Amino acid sequence: MPPLLAGLPADLWTVPYAGSRYPGSPAATARPGLALGANCQLYAYEVLRHFGRPLPPLRSAELWADRVATREVSGPAPLDLLLYSRDGTAYGAHVGVWVAEDSVLHLCREVGHPALWHPDDFAARPRYRQLVGVKRALPAP
Repeated sequence: MPPLLAGLPADLWTVPYAGSRYPGSPAATARPGLALGANCQLYAYEVLRHFGRPLPPLRSAELWADRVATREVSGPAPLDLLLYSRDGTAYGAHVGVWVAEDSVLHLCREVGHPALWHPDDFAARPRYRQLVGVKRALPAP
């Protein structure tokens, strides 16, 4: 396990996947937190928040377009966000957190709970085969 994840609380390893619980959704707004589950974005943002890098509740396309709370970078570093999609577009892209060389922490329907995947694991699946890009959280103003 990457050393960075040694400090991740146990409850962030047991979050169930819930597609209806995304940033700004009625379900997540009415009952905040991850106890009832999360989608990939909500999960990734909570991981970043745990490490002191909170982000606004942006959906994938909004995250990709954002230049206030994040910036695009050419290669990942620990705690950067990676966006994956079927066709390279940001709308509806899957979001994971780079935690170490070749390790992405994410939450997806296929697994049902947080998982560590190598970038090749994403490339092997049609829905995640293209890396849209990498975003880095900026320090709060």
